[in-house]
Amino acid sequence: MANPFQEIRNNQQFYFENTLRKSSLFERKQKLKKVKKWIKGNESHIIKALYDDFRKSPEEVRIAEIKPVISEINDALKNLRDWAAPQRVKTPLYLLGSKSHIILQPKGLNLIIAPWNFPFNLTIGPLISAIAAGNCAVLKPSELTPNCEQLIVRMIIELFPPEEITVITGGVEETTQLLELAWDHIFFTGSPQVGKIVMKAASNHLTPVTLELGGKNPVIVDNTANLKDTAQKLIWGKLINNGQSCVSPNYVLVHSKIKAKLIIELKKAFTKMYGQTKEEVQSNNELTRVVNKHHFKRITSLIDKSIEQGANVIIGNEINSDDNYISPTILDNITTSSAIFKDEIFGPVLPLIDFQLLDDATSIINKEEAPLALYIFSSSKKNTKNIIRNTSAGTTAINETTIQFIHGNLPFGGNGHSGIGRSHGKYGFTAFSNERAILKQLRGFTTIKLIYPPTNKFKRFIIRFMTWRM
Repeated sequence: MANPFQEIRNNQQFYFENTLRKSSLFERKQKLKKVKKWIKGNESHIIKALYDDFRKSPEEVRIAEIKPVISEINDALKNLRDWAAPQRVKTPLYLLGSKSHIILQPKGLNLIIAPWNFPFNLTIGPLISAIAAGNCAVLKPSELTPNCEQLIVRMIIELFPPEEITVITGGVEETTQLLELAWDHIFFTGSPQVGKIVMKAASNHLTPVTLELGGKNPVIVDNTANLKDTAQKLIWGKLINNGQSCVSPNYVLVHSKIKAKLIIELKKAFTKMYGQTKEEVQSNNELTRVVNKHHFKRITSLIDKSIEQGANVIIGNEINSDDNYISPTILDNITTSSAIFKDEIFGPVLPLIDFQLLDDATSIINKEEAPLALYIFSSSKKNTKNIIRNTSAGTTAINETTIQFIHGNLPFGGNGHSGIGRSHGKYGFTAFSNERAILKQLRGFTTIKLIYPPTNKFKRFIIRFMTWRM
């Protein structure tokens, strides 16, 4: 049976080859400005769609959904000429006379598969990089946030012809059919489990991929940390989108000497931000809900199993299944055998594991897959350097959480299990570009002709000299 999306891909191929490949940087910038204007003009609609999907607050939508996309646009508008400029490279002595440079050309047809947790940001953000690089794109937003999905459909219809950019709605079946087609690049954001499926499908066409996945992001709090500051940043970073974030702290390794004090500060920070009583917390509009019943049941099951295994509830564990509400929960007496430790939580639960020696903490981290993010809270440069030297992670923040994602000049991405490739700013532009090497040689005599056959004593000397001396 014919693939239902083959015609869309064919139309984009024709449009790219005959129109878009020849587009100028000025034309790309005009498209980015149109997107920016649309977002600003439809801010209230974006906010409503995300509230309707899972009660995301207007403030969080502005900070975590709209701001990163606008920053991507502004960064591209400011730097696109520099990013796209040919890059001169030095000529080695044995190629004397030649000149070389690298040009960045659009890859062509791109498939962008986005998740539900930041459905606007993580759909449109990669699209900005694709547009800046001069590409066509097919967007597949998540069906789990249907209001945002429909908003993105309307947005793209109003801004672009379908042969340049289009949106495909639906679920697993539609995504599977899209992955059967040959693309020039696939940009996927989601779980490692689905990332494996995407990578396997891409291998059928040798399609390059950017995989922004996730993982069990650890936090290390050593005995030199400023505990009040640490607690505030942990509570804020954990509860952005109610913990439904790929850079959310997943578990805290805290030095046993200061764990009791950290717990006191965590309670203070939480109360100050979200309320003192159960009623205040549940009615706080700053707390997003869990996206659906499936994830609600998954998270509550992890909590229940961990409690059965000996975990203590420090705060939280209040639930209301009617609106997928799980109050922010801190669990103590967690071990690496606890259910809550086994998987990425992707919800409002923060487990605490104590350690005595720093090597014990890094050993726990290194027994797991390399995380997307590692957070270190310490006043000791020696400890910080030791942790970084002895662990691997896609990103690392010291005395902070989460905000490395919105730093436009830093590459964002994982390491192995937590992701492949980099995005944001120049790195996103490069991901959607083909780095094409160009070498121009002189006509007539060149140094390379010194080693053309037939070989003689002099040429053997030159080859040996080139091999070992240059």
